[in-house]
Amino acid sequence: MKQIILSVYLFFLVSTGLAFSQDLTATEIVNKAYDLMRGKSSYSEVTMHIIRPKWERTLSFKAWAKGTRYSLIYITAPAKERGQVFLKRDKEMWNWLPSIGRTIKIPPSMMMQSWMGSDMTNDDLVKESSIVVDYNHKLVGMEKLNGYNCYKIELIPKEEAAVVWGKIYSWITKKGFLTLKNEYYDEDGYLVNTETLSKIKNVGDRTIPTYFEMVPADKPGNKTTMEFTHIRFNISIDNNFFSIQNMKRIH
Repeated sequence: MKQIILSVYLFFLVSTGLAFSQDLTATEIVNKAYDLMRGKSSYSEVTMHIIRPKWERTLSFKAWAKGTRYSLIYITAPAKERGQVFLKRDKEMWNWLPSIGRTIKIPPSMMMQSWMGSDMTNDDLVKESSIVVDYNHKLVGMEKLNGYNCYKIELIPKEEAAVVWGKIYSWITKKGFLTLKNEYYDEDGYLVNTETLSKIKNVGDRTIPTYFEMVPADKPGNKTTMEFTHIRFNISIDNNFFSIQNMKRIH
C-alpha cells in the first residue's frame, strides 16, 4: 500500500513538473501581449480626451508604427495643434512644429514629460523604451480581473537600460494575451500612473482592447482616455516613411 501511495505521489510530482515546464515564461507572456498590440507594423486613428478638475479637451491623431524602432504621430485636431508631428527613430525623437516652421529634437531627459498636456508621457506615446528588451520579467501571481483570468507580471528595468519607470506591474489574460491593466512606479517605488484597457474588439486579424484610460495616482480629478477609432496591423510601410523630411509632408 505504501508503495502504491509513493508511486502515485511520484507520478503526481513528475506530471506536475512536466505541466509547469510546458507553461510560458513571464518574458514569453509579455512578448505575446506586446506583439498583439504592436504587430510588425500598424496604422491607427485615435481620439484622446484629457480631463482635468476645471477643464476638458479632445485631441485626434493618426499614428504609424513599425516594430520597436519607428513611430510617427500626426495631430489632426484641434485646429490649433493640427499638423504637429512626432517622430521616433530608434532611441531618438523629434517634434515638427508647423506654426514656427521648426523641428525640435526631444532629449531623453524629456521622455517623462507630459505629451500634449495629457497624462501620457512622450515615452508612452512612442514607446521609446521596450518593455520586452529593457526589462526583466517575473510572474508574481494569478488574479481575476473583469472576469478574465490573468497573469500578474512584474517588470524591473535592466541595469543598463535607460528607461523612465522603476517598476511596472502588468495584468495579461491567460486566454488571448490581452493586457488589461498596467501600474507604473517611479524609482522610489511609488505608484505614478494606473492604466486600464477595455472595449475589447475584433479589429480584423486580431482581438485587442481599443480603449485606454490613464489615471495619475497623486492628481485627483485628472484622467486621460485614448480610443482607437480605426486600426490596421501588418501594413506595408517603408522605413524611409519615418524620416525628418517626411514629417513636413505627412497629412
